[in-house]
Amino acid sequence: MSDKIRAQFWGSQLEGVMKEIAREAAICQVRLLDPGVIEAVLHDNPSVCGKDNPKAFKKLRDLLMMGFVVQGKAVERLGPMETEELVKTIRQHLSERLGGRLGGPGAAA
Repeated sequence: MSDKIRAQFWGSQLEGVMKEIAREAAICQVRLLDPGVIEAVLHDNPSVCGKDNPKAFKKLRDLLMMGFVVQGKAVERLGPMETEELVKTIRQHLSERLGGRLGGPGAAA
């Protein structure tokens, strides 16, 4: 498999997971990019939700864990630098589409 095709494949995998993470975070009104929020979700702490939706919160948590697995596989196949570039690009696109709804630096509370 060529490097370009490999990068496209892993970029597509990462983007799919990240889009679903953003979707579930929006449903639960979780400001995922704020400090400590991802950790709270991974520790199954729904207090970071702005809206109570246990089903969506569980899916968000599961997707976050899957995202780490997919990212790890991408690092194995592409290398850490190329994977980080893919993730950075995807995050930027999601941020542009979702505005400050996921939180993070400079986002309105």
